[in-house]
Amino acid sequence: MEKKALNAKEMSEVIENLAKEIERSVGLENLAIIGIKRRGDILAERLRGILQKKYKREIPIGFLDITLYRDDFSKIGANPVISETDIKFDINERKILLVDDVIFTGRTVRAALDAIIDFGRPSLIRLAVLIDRNHRELPIQPDFVGKVIETEKEEIVEVKVKEMDGKDEVVIEKK
Repeated sequence: MEKKALNAKEMSEVIENLAKEIERSVGLENLAIIGIKRRGDILAERLRGILQKKYKREIPIGFLDITLYRDDFSKIGANPVISETDIKFDINERKILLVDDVIFTGRTVRAALDAIIDFGRPSLIRLAVLIDRNHRELPIQPDFVGKVIETEKEEIVEVKVKEMDGKDEVVIEKK
């Protein structure tokens, strides 16, 4: 059974609010955005679009596949799907906004931080997530949260985006 946590309108409002808070807290000077694939990259594109349109400033964007950095890589199967990491700008001394759809245990973010550091040494990294569902296993907390959703550990939070799923919404499902 599925329970809707955000509809399309609410999701859009949450992303707009995230963009405002990011601009106010981090600023846009020397900022670049990196989205974690699969869906963090789409949210990163949306945040970038809002910030660029509103503040008339070009913001570099990159996309990160963390598959090879996962601490459970040996458990994800014989043929893991690995997509392309695409970061075409120098991250050294740059402010990085790392974007993901859902933070749960913190392990995806840990893997993303390892991957980013392989590209260089940013001046700072801030984390923005659409959904924080708690249940951390690592001491990693987002700097910007669209919405906190209380879940059972066994539940799944699925962020659907129109670019991949044909609609925008966030749903909670039982495993």
